[in-house]
Amino acid sequence: MMEKSRILSARRLVLLAGVAGLSATVLLGASNLLPGTAGSALSSIAYSQDLQRPVGFANIVEKVKPAVISVRVKVDAGASMMGFEGNSPLPPNSPFERFFRRFGFPDGLNPDEHHGPRNRLVTGQGSGFFITPDGYAVTNNHVVDKADAVDITTDDGKTYAAKVIGTDPRTDVALIKVEGRDDFPYVRFADQAPRIGDWVLAVGNPFGLGGTVTAGIVSARGRDIGAGPYDDFIQIDAPVNKGNSGGPTFDVDGNVIGVNTAIFSPSGGSVGIAFAIPANTVKSVVAQLKEKGAVSRGWIGVQIQPVTTEIADSIGLKKAEGALVAEPQANGPAAKAGVESGDVITAVDGIPVRDARDLAKQIGSTAPGTSVKLTIWRKGEEKTFSVSLGELPSQREARAAPGAGPTGSDVPRLGLTLAPASQVAGSGSEGVVVTNVDPNGIASEHGLQTGDVILEVGGEKVSNPSEVRSALNEAQKGGKRSVLVRVKSGETTKFVALRLGHA
Repeated sequence: MMEKSRILSARRLVLLAGVAGLSATVLLGASNLLPGTAGSALSSIAYSQDLQRPVGFANIVEKVKPAVISVRVKVDAGASMMGFEGNSPLPPNSPFERFFRRFGFPDGLNPDEHHGPRNRLVTGQGSGFFITPDGYAVTNNHVVDKADAVDITTDDGKTYAAKVIGTDPRTDVALIKVEGRDDFPYVRFADQAPRIGDWVLAVGNPFGLGGTVTAGIVSARGRDIGAGPYDDFIQIDAPVNKGNSGGPTFDVDGNVIGVNTAIFSPSGGSVGIAFAIPANTVKSVVAQLKEKGAVSRGWIGVQIQPVTTEIADSIGLKKAEGALVAEPQANGPAAKAGVESGDVITAVDGIPVRDARDLAKQIGSTAPGTSVKLTIWRKGEEKTFSVSLGELPSQREARAAPGAGPTGSDVPRLGLTLAPASQVAGSGSEGVVVTNVDPNGIASEHGLQTGDVILEVGGEKVSNPSEVRSALNEAQKGGKRSVLVRVKSGETTKFVALRLGHA
C-alpha cells in the first residue's frame, strides 16, 4: 500500500548524524541527588515546573484524537500520465516519479520492475483533521494532488467519501469536505505561535497505522527547507513518518500549532526531525480555499535575491538585510512605481524586511489591489515608493539558452574572457558575454559560467571588455573590496558581489 509523504533528500542528512532522541519523561526527586538547601531549592524548582508540564499526554490525546483522520487517495496513473517513454507510467523526475522511486510501487513493486498495464489506479495515504463539525478537514496538497477519489477514515473506523474544495501548492495546504454529518469532532488552531522548547504531539496515519500519537518538542522556527518561496516551517523533534503528511501537531492545550508536511530521512523512516506548516499560515490559506477554492496573493513583479555581506559592503549598506531587486518585470507593479534593478527593499509599510524570503511572505500575504509603501536603498540613499499590488500569476518555467561566441578578451582580475553581446548570436544587444571562465578564478568561485551575460559592473552598464576593466578600476580607486555585477543567466537576472583581485 502506497503511503504519500514528502521526504527531504538524504544528501542533506550528513550533519544530522548522532542527533539524540528526546525523552518525554519528567525527572523528579532532584532533592535526593543534592544534599542541603541546594537540593531543596532544586526540588522546589522541579516541582514547580512539573505543575506546568503534563506528566503524560493521555488527557490531551483523548480530547484531540477523534478529530484526526486517515486520508486515502486513488490516482489513475494511466489516464493522467499516458504517453511517456519507458516502463514507468510516470514522467521522468516528476514529483510522482520521485515519490515512487523512494517508496516503491504498491504490492512491493519497484518502478524498474513495473511492466504492467499503464492504465491502473495508484493508491496513496496521508493524514488530516477536521476543523469544523460539518466536515471541513485540512490535509496536504501533495496528499490529494491529482487524486481521482479521496476517502477518509475517522478514529472510530468509519469511512466516508470526501471532495477536494481547494489546494494551494505553494504552501502545500489542501481543504477537503465530507458531507452528510454536522457533528464531526473537530479541533481549533492555536492563536499564538509555539515557543522553541514547547512540548508538542503529532497525531496521524504513519505507514497506514491510523490514530498513532508521538511526542516531542519544537526545536526551531522559521525553517527554510527549499520547498517554496513561502517556507516558514516549524521544526519538530518528534517521530513523524510516511503517512503522517497532512496530520496535525498539537500543543499541550490541544490546539493545532502546525500541519506536518516533510521529514528529514535517509531511508524513508523517521530520524526524529520533522517540519510543520505554521497554524497562522494554514488559517489564512484555508479561509481563502473555503471561500473561493483558490488562493490569491499580492505580487510586485520583481526578481529578488538575498543581500549577502559582500553585496551590502559593495553598495554601502550597514547590515546584510533586505531584498535585492535583480530585475523588475516590465510593466509590473514595481516597475510602474519606479523600482529599478539594484534597489534593495528594506521595509514594507514600515515593517523591516529581513531577507528575500521575508519580502516574498510579506507581499504574498497581502491581498491584490492593496497599496503598500516600499522603503528602498538606492545608491546610498533611502527612498519610498507606493506600489499597488497585482495578483501573483501562475508560475512560469524559465529555460536557459546555451551561450556560444567568439574567443573574446581576457579580464584576468576576475578570471574571465568576455566578448560584446552584440557579437554573440542569441545573446541580445546589451552587455558582455562570458566566453570562458578560469576554474581557479574569482568569478568561478561565485558561480559565473560560460554563456552568462554581464549587464552592469558597479552600477554602470557595460558593452565591451574595456568598460568592464574601467569599472573595476573605479571600484578599486574608491576603496571597495568587492564590486557588484549584474548578470543574466538564461532567463534569470541576478547580482553577484565579486571580490576585487589584482590586475
